[in-house]
Amino acid sequence: MIKNGINPYFVCELETGYVVLGDHQCFKGYTLFLCKNHATELHQLPHDFKMKYLEEMSLVAEAVYNIYKPEKMNYELLGNGDSHIHWHLFPRVEGDTPTKGPVWWLPREEMWNDKFRPSKEELELRTKELKNEIIRLKGFSE
Repeated sequence: MIKNGINPYFVCELETGYVVLGDHQCFKGYTLFLCKNHATELHQLPHDFKMKYLEEMSLVAEAVYNIYKPEKMNYELLGNGDSHIHWHLFPRVEGDTPTKGPVWWLPREEMWNDKFRPSKEELELRTKELKNEIIRLKGFSE
């Protein structure tokens, strides 16, 4: 969908991956960073690519942090459901879950409830805002 230009959650393309806003925003600012190289584990990536991928993931997380001002960012590289390297970046705030712990402790029907899908207008605003912040940060790092 990204390559065909039809993914409304697509934010931008970086050298090593694609930035996508999560389609459910139970955690405002939830973002994914999808690796361009297909691998299931970080150690399977060529060293230079891996280092660049980790650097870019950190830049994306910083952009999310700057926009949403969370108390803490959670970085998760799971792969049990989709065995392709991708990061889940969750901005976290006090009380965003009933019990302190990982987001995955929330029931699926709550976390992926359609009430957390952004409207078309909100999605356009959020993807544009995140893209602009990534561009701004890239300018500082180059």
